Amino acid sequence: MRSALLSWYAHSRRDLPWRRTTDPYAIWVSEVMLQQTQVERVKGYWAGFLEAFPTVEALASAELPEVLTLWRGLGYYSRARNLHRAAQRVVAEHRASLPADVEALRALPGFGRYTAGAVASIAFGLPAPIVDGNVARVLSRLFEVEGVPGDKARERRLWQLATQLVAGPGPGDLNQALMELGATVCVPTGPTCLLCPVRAHCGALRAGRVDELPPPRERAPRKAMHLAVGVVRQGDRLLLARRDESGLFGGLWELPSALHAGSKRAAQKALAALLGPGAIIGAPLGVVERTLTHRDLRFDVFQVDGVADRRLTGYLESTFATKKKADGLGISSAMQAVLALAAATAPTPAATTPSRRAGRPTSRPARAPRRSAR
Repeated sequence: MRSALLSWYAHSRRDLPWRRTTDPYAIWVSEVMLQQTQVERVKGYWAGFLEAFPTVEALASAELPEVLTLWRGLGYYSRARNLHRAAQRVVAEHRASLPADVEALRALPGFGRYTAGAVASIAFGLPAPIVDGNVARVLSRLFEVEGVPGDKARERRLWQLATQLVAGPGPGDLNQALMELGATVCVPTGPTCLLCPVRAHCGALRAGRVDELPPPRERAPRKAMHLAVGVVRQGDRLLLARRDESGLFGGLWELPSALHAGSKRAAQKALAALLGPGAIIGAPLGVVERTLTHRDLRFDVFQVDGVADRRLTGYLESTFATKKKADGLGISSAMQAVLALAAATAPTPAATTPSRRAGRPTSRPARAPRRSAR
């Protein structure tokens, strides 16, 4: 089976840019980017990231906002934060070279069992196993491994099989062959079994169970997350603030936002608490909705006037930024959609004149069409 996989990979593998390098740092960056992200999308980001941060020292010495700006649009920003922290640890503790040891890699931020195995095997030629979604599907079918994804007995069996398979020559190529097979041939639905180099060994194919294995994952329902967003204008500039480095949007720039319970009144109250007693919460500008893997996000957007203090709880810094400046900051895709809504609903001068009664503008802003961005 190993021989067939290695031979097939040598002749059939896709020509991907990170497969043309032996630099452990570049390989590590590619593995982090490829988690939860499609290959075609990663290609451009990987090249641009390495151009900006060509070495682990360059990444370690960069400020986190610089790193998040280069990551803009890739999502799952915790990956970028962990990459940055790990680079700093590599410089401080390993003389700026990734350690060629699985346990030492596991001790770095963001290095789970998969990432450590991928870097150890591909970059250093160590017989370290990997199991990601593609590999799990291949092994489940080859060896008829029962159980739903996430089942502990199933996961333990898959890692045992991966450990046995990687032992031998070319562990990096072997692991990549398993991933490549799952990505291009042994796909979730409609696999091309006739093209599979190890079909003679496939228990699921012999038993007519290819479509049954692995069974679909039982996904937990997504949690609803409501955020009230304040649009504070200063001429052609908007108030942006950078979150602290924890949580879903940690370290990213955004329009000032606060969690709320779901109603319009709750949203206005949350914004007023965030922006201070002088804030005048105007009429809603619209709604932006986004669906993430585990969350349904709803942004309720309001025009806000009378904000005097830019020191906001939960934020590290703030600034008034033009659209051009905002385009160069680390901002999530969801918040980019909110910014687009704010730009499309710019109020007339009369609508921005604060009234003497907090919470009410002197004139009603033009009603913006309700928007949804997914």
